[in-house]
This record gives sequence, C-alpha cells and structure tokens, in this order.
Amino acid sequence: MPTLQYLLQAHGHTVTVDGVFGAQTGDAVRAYQRAKGIPDNGIVCAETWQALIMDVRPGARGNAVRGVQHEFRQRRGSGADPDGVYGPVTESAVRAFQSEAGLIVDGVVGRKTWQALVCGVGSRSLQQAA
Repeated sequence: MPTLQYLLQAHGHTVTVDGVFGAQTGDAVRAYQRAKGIPDNGIVCAETWQALIMDVRPGARGNAVRGVQHEFRQRRGSGADPDGVYGPVTESAVRAFQSEAGLIVDGVVGRKTWQALVCGVGSRSLQQAA
C-alpha cells in the first residue's frame, strides 16, 4: 500500500503514506483514474497500476524512488531506507534483483522490474511463466 501512495504522490496527488487504503487514498486513485481516462472506480486494477508506474533509474530522486525502496525494504529485506534518492545501495539491490529474476540487468526499474518486484516474482516464477 505505501508504494501505491508514493506513486500517487509522484504523480502530484496529496496522500499520506500510511499503508492504509482509506478515503484519502481512494479519492486520489479515482482522481488519477479520471485524469488518465481510466474508469474511476477506485480499484487499482492492472490498467491503473500500469499507468501509475514510472521508470526509476540511478540518480533519480523523489517519491517513485521511495516506492521502489519501500518494496525492497518490505518484501525483500534489502536496499536503502526510503529516502527518495536512487543511489548506490538502491542500484545494487535493483541489479541483484534483476539478475535473480532473470530480467535485463540495467539498474532501471521499468515495467517488468516493477511487476516482478511488486508481485513477488522471483527467477523460478518468471521461468515457469515463460
């Protein structure tokens, strides 16, 4: 949930990163959906998620970076604290994850890396899905 909230912030929506999908987060999701021409039902479906994610690369700063860092911290127990700076610790965690997951190792958290990270996909799961 915090990653969703960080991404909403990265897109200019005011939402508190508290890990709760409350009224404020729901309102921000619906506003984002309306702005992107997605049915504004407040459900973060695949279409909404794909519209929310953005490439995060070395040297980047901001809330999208915090979302990546949060995912590594919460789901993988590695990487930097969510400080919003894509530095060497974050890059190392991203590259190691991409290698483990059988992804292109470029340090860029693009669509495939986001999907694998958020869905908890590891190298075995990716190979089985292929």
